[in-house]
Amino acid sequence: MEDIKVLIVEDEFLVANDLRVILKQAGYRVTGIAATFEEANESLQKQTPDLVLLDIRLKGKLSGIDFARKLRTENIAFIYLSANSSQTVLEEAKSTDPYGFLVKPFREKDLLVTLDIAWYRHRHSQESNLRQEKLLQKQLAEINLETAGAEQRLLKMARVIQPYIPFDFIAAGPRPFTDGPFRDIGYLRVGFDEYQFIGAKELQTITGLDRDALAGRVKNSDCDATIYSDGLPKQKPGAYSLQKTLFDSLKLQSYIVFPATTGNEQPVRYFFYSRKPDVYTPGHIALLNRLKTYLNPVVEKKAYHKILSIPTENRYGFATEQNSGGAKSPGLHSGFHRGFNNIIGSHHLLLASLDLASQVAPYSTSVLILGESGTGKEKVAQFIHSLSPRESGPFIKVNCAAIPATLIESELFGHEKGAFTGATERRKGRFEQADGGTIFLDEIGELPLDMQVKLLRVLQEKEIEYVGSSSPLKVNVRIVAATNRNLEKEVANGTFRLDLYYRLNVFPITLPPLRERKSDIEALAVYFANKFCQEFHKPFTGIAASMMEEMDAYHWPGNIRELENVLEQSVILNDGQSKLELKRSLTGTTAEVSGKTTIETFEDVKYVQRETERDYILSILKRTNGRIRGTNGAAELLNMKPTTLESKMAKLGIKKEFFTN
Repeated sequence: MEDIKVLIVEDEFLVANDLRVILKQAGYRVTGIAATFEEANESLQKQTPDLVLLDIRLKGKLSGIDFARKLRTENIAFIYLSANSSQTVLEEAKSTDPYGFLVKPFREKDLLVTLDIAWYRHRHSQESNLRQEKLLQKQLAEINLETAGAEQRLLKMARVIQPYIPFDFIAAGPRPFTDGPFRDIGYLRVGFDEYQFIGAKELQTITGLDRDALAGRVKNSDCDATIYSDGLPKQKPGAYSLQKTLFDSLKLQSYIVFPATTGNEQPVRYFFYSRKPDVYTPGHIALLNRLKTYLNPVVEKKAYHKILSIPTENRYGFATEQNSGGAKSPGLHSGFHRGFNNIIGSHHLLLASLDLASQVAPYSTSVLILGESGTGKEKVAQFIHSLSPRESGPFIKVNCAAIPATLIESELFGHEKGAFTGATERRKGRFEQADGGTIFLDEIGELPLDMQVKLLRVLQEKEIEYVGSSSPLKVNVRIVAATNRNLEKEVANGTFRLDLYYRLNVFPITLPPLRERKSDIEALAVYFANKFCQEFHKPFTGIAASMMEEMDAYHWPGNIRELENVLEQSVILNDGQSKLELKRSLTGTTAEVSGKTTIETFEDVKYVQRETERDYILSILKRTNGRIRGTNGAAELLNMKPTTLESKMAKLGIKKEFFTN
């Protein structure tokens, strides 16, 4: 074993001493034992450890979380130790990005496995960051060797730097600005891999300002190396900066300014803007400084004059393969994202989630997908698998909420013949079926506590045991889990294990609810309308403006799944000659059936969906005066078998007197 140095920060002497003995026997070198923040800090000054075992609760005013923040700034890996934690403490601990979490009491094997994982992650994250940065340097160097103009160079730079410095709008321009025309150029991100060119004429169209007015606003703008992470600095009286103009026009919330120099010694500034607050950190500036040599030649002074002569129609709109170095063309913009089939939309919250998914896809890291029911968690899991080296392996889906508690161990890990009553043959579990590929554990928050312990063992030891067997079986499986529950609350309530949460939460991705990305509703609605029109052999003649207005105003508690159901219903009821319309009020139905102004739990969502389905079936039955079978009967209008409709009616409590005159 490597000579790995470990500092123990634990205020219970017996626990600390047990840890010291276990670590020494395993070949680790213990640099010290500390019971307070001050003792830990003193030990840290004497000798820098490779890993720290850190109790959250320490003697004194400062906690283990306070010490963790110091360790994070010094890039030292640490593992939390805790007997129990409130949700508030857990949220604080989570913000420090620990490398593991052990819940007291724990087995010696759990400790050693967690240490191995933490050290592996820490070492490889450093190596991975170096490799990625070298790759980025190589890509920027190749862009600099090209003879293309500034517009094409900036686009290519934007595409390769996006994973490292996220942005919704990137721009470059000469600074300090001298008298003359406005010459900044930039790209607005409009899709997962789509960028819209923004030059002087485009910005004039967006802001309603002429070129001279834009030039005047540049003079009031930041041009030193700057980070604003939450809105704009206070404006001088009478001054209106370019940043303020962009913030108002493009709905931006934070930005970075970074100085560079062209090959002609022309001072240039790069601007990275985001629609989210608190995006940019000193780490981004540090990265830009390390890349400065490669950034300097990207935009050259002479190229600005060349851009001004390019016809506007060739530059406005989506960057094309011909004019902008390989971005998608206008004709290809259908809302789909490369590598993410059927994931539609261009809202910045969705794009941020897809960025994370594409970044983690090439690795075997566990992923936890969070989000309300109906936000598309399974699709993102599927395409993480599709973008990974495991693409040719199996993708196995497991709905943890749908398996009875008595069968879930057998379902996941398999069983031997005769292991329990009814086990008439040996059967592979889902983990073994997923060997070499990915297993998607949906609704992971529904797992019973005893199964959470067994799943944690699989995550740590990479092996399973059949029910009825004592022989472990090695499996090579990537785990992608998903839940619509707040796992931190579940941990605080004692219904979800803290150590399992941290093992799953290595790389969290949160999908936004539809109500937070309403700009995507139209693209989604058109997609679903086309899909169902083709399925039902009806022409698609468009969506009525009144329907779009009501869909935009609706809260969408069922998210994309509910929107899909609404479009399916509208297509079924459409005559094939007029535009699609709603046959009931979305907002009115929700208010009537839920009796609530907000949806607070998943049960609320399921209740609203059930009552919405009930109301819809009732409305059809009233139209047919209760007739279920035959031409233009309710079953035909609903595109389902009469027996299926009758079964649904019984399940939803729909009786004849509800719909007959």
